[in-house]
Amino acid sequence: MTQQLEPMPTDWQRALAVVAHPDDLEYGCSAAVASWTDAGRDVAYLLASRGEAGIDTIAPEECAPLREREQRTSAAVVGVTTVEFLDHRDGVIEYGTRLRRDIAAAIRRHRPELVITLNHRDTWGGAAWNTPDHRAVGRATLDAAGDAGNRWIFPELTEQGLAPWGGVRWVAVAGTDRPTHAVDASEGFERSVASLLAHRTYIEVLTEEDPETYCRTFLAGMSRMAASRFGGRPAVAFEVFAR
Repeated sequence: MTQQLEPMPTDWQRALAVVAHPDDLEYGCSAAVASWTDAGRDVAYLLASRGEAGIDTIAPEECAPLREREQRTSAAVVGVTTVEFLDHRDGVIEYGTRLRRDIAAAIRRHRPELVITLNHRDTWGGAAWNTPDHRAVGRATLDAAGDAGNRWIFPELTEQGLAPWGGVRWVAVAGTDRPTHAVDASEGFERSVASLLAHRTYIEVLTEEDPETYCRTFLAGMSRMAASRFGGRPAVAFEVFAR
């Protein structure tokens, strides 16, 4: 018998979602974000890059501001008004102390109890190879959740006025093949579709299918996959690491 997914913790007020590119959160996470902001919780987004290398037909210097605009519009659909970019280079983001420090600094600024990131493993369920950017940012986020609370790691952050924050209680990984928890996607589903659809320029180069049909079909399929382990309810699944 497949083990059922636990409901996500709800005894928190602030979350920080950290991913590599515009659209990463919208491919399956936005319905959960909508439910959290509806409940009065604060969610901020931090993106390591502006996704400037993501569209072959648009030069990076033109693509970056376009994708930033689409990301801000997308976030607003699900109640997120704080969207920050680190400006690491899309496609060649490197795991290391610089990335850990940048994410730890953001955690100290926002002081979240919950940190969210994307699949940090080598593959998507063993079926497809994950990208270097996803792997680097996901892994660095898991590490930075601890770095943020240690005053002797990156002491320059303290000198800059960013006091240590050891209040991260969970890191939740979306897009995992090892989920442990889930959030009901019913109430936030339509907004999740609109949120992904806001990345229209990117989506139109991915598929010849009608963009809204593409978004709706993809997200419905994702939420159904988790439903069998969440009482039959459409859901967003996460692998939760408690701290």
